[in-house]
Amino acid sequence: MDEAEALFRRAAEAQRFARYGEAVALYREVLARAPGRAEAEQNLCLALLGAGDLGEGFGRYDLRFQRRVGRVQKPALSFPEWRGEPLAGRSILVWLEQGYGDQIMFARFVPVLAALGASVSILTPPPLTRLLAALPARIIEAAGAVSIPRHDYWIMPASIPGRLGVTAETLPRAPYLPGAASGAGLGVAWRGDPRHPNDAHRSLPPALGAALLALPGAVSLLPEDTGAADFEATAALIRGLARVVTVDTSIAHLAGAMGKPTWVLLPALNCDWRWQGGRADSPWYPSARLFRQPAPGAWEPVLDAVRAALAAEPA
Repeated sequence: MDEAEALFRRAAEAQRFARYGEAVALYREVLARAPGRAEAEQNLCLALLGAGDLGEGFGRYDLRFQRRVGRVQKPALSFPEWRGEPLAGRSILVWLEQGYGDQIMFARFVPVLAALGASVSILTPPPLTRLLAALPARIIEAAGAVSIPRHDYWIMPASIPGRLGVTAETLPRAPYLPGAASGAGLGVAWRGDPRHPNDAHRSLPPALGAALLALPGAVSLLPEDTGAADFEATAALIRGLARVVTVDTSIAHLAGAMGKPTWVLLPALNCDWRWQGGRADSPWYPSARLFRQPAPGAWEPVLDAVRAALAAEPA
């Protein structure tokens, strides 16, 4: 094993455990020894975002299009991709990519594009159509045979912050989906989509999910339990609650985007970059509080911390 490979493995291990600053330094060493190594370039991008360097991280984020076929692909449209040109008096189509949580998270930039004078359209999957209709944009539902009218530009949602030059200081933090200031009860989402590549680490075992649901005032927010047909139906339930307790799934982004007090339970292993490392708050959602596993698989201490935090809340 050569020195660059050994450094790469150390960097990847640090990244898996959310030691992002360490990972960034090691990936830079790898690239100094093996310039252009694609996997190191891509991992460095995510490590930078995890370390809170949104400027350089999002500046590199288009590297995601160079990953394995099928991960994220650009559309073939007859009008150009937006590269940061002035938008006043122009029209722009925001395409869709990745999961529902990603689309909700990056929807915060739609009002920013509109404030720059753009006429914004959003391509949305049916479960998000009613929810995102609250944004200052035209909705084009991605269902059946879709006719895409010509725009001046198109953009992938996760590429918007890079084009805008967003940094940790300029990241839009205000709630951007309709919420409610108060409510009663506790909404719980104890598991995510089992098809997610990190679901074995991010979702609770059923017994611990049941323990969360046994908390006073707790109700499930999982669509199979609520009967919610789309995200707007789930949002209506969240508006009536005092807070949401959820694993890292789309409901965390939904509640956070609404400004609802949201407690997010995070795994120690392969935690997503957007929650960064070693912090109990989130730059993406000021109403969020993060509860982290102290070690891989150690959910019981997380639930104990949630119970203690609930007990400390004013009656």
